[in-house]
Amino acid sequence: MTLATDLPGRLLAGLAGIGMLVFAGFSWRSRPRLALTGQGLVLRGWWRTRLLTPGDLTRVRVTDFQRIGRTQHLLEIETDDDDLLILSRWDLGTDPRHVFAVLSAAGYTRP
Repeated sequence: MTLATDLPGRLLAGLAGIGMLVFAGFSWRSRPRLALTGQGLVLRGWWRTRLLTPGDLTRVRVTDFQRIGRTQHLLEIETDDDDLLILSRWDLGTDPRHVFAVLSAAGYTRP
């Protein structure tokens, strides 16, 4: 039972609920965004999936910045196509520093 008795309020609440379900579905499909496979580095997005090899990458690094009193870590990946991919803990499912260590061990970073 809803407390809103007006039709426009119910319509807006219904549209907001549907929008949240669509967003949750897309977010669930694209997580985790980065995976290391035998073929290369797979980057998943909402609309497409890209395969990156070590030769496709220009630079991989972890950047830190302060936000609201907390240090945030981001994984930055630059490609030969001049794309800058910025992935947070939310995108990766784990600490970006751990992902960087795995990518370094797999040969995806350059000294």
